[in-house]
Amino acid sequence: MKNTNINENARVRGSQAQTGARVQTGTEVSKGAMIATGALGSLIGTWAVACFIGGLFAAGGPLAFAKSWITAVSGM
Repeated sequence: MKNTNINENARVRGSQAQTGARVQTGTEVSKGAMIATGALGSLIGTWAVACFIGGLFAAGGPLAFAKSWITAVSGM
C-alpha cells in the first residue's frame, strides 16, 4: 500500500514539474510577444504624432488645420 502511494505521489509531482516548465516557457513567450506588441504600438504612435505635426505645419497652423479637416470630412 505504501509503495502505491509513493508511486502516485511521484507521478503527481512529476506532472506538476512538467506543467511548471510548460507554464514558464509560455510565460517567456508571452513576455516577448508583449514587448514586441508594445514596441510596435509605440512606433505607430510616434509615427501618428509626427504626421499630425507635419499636417499642422503644412496647413499653416492649428486653425487652418481644423478648417481643412472639417472640409475634408464634410466634403464641402
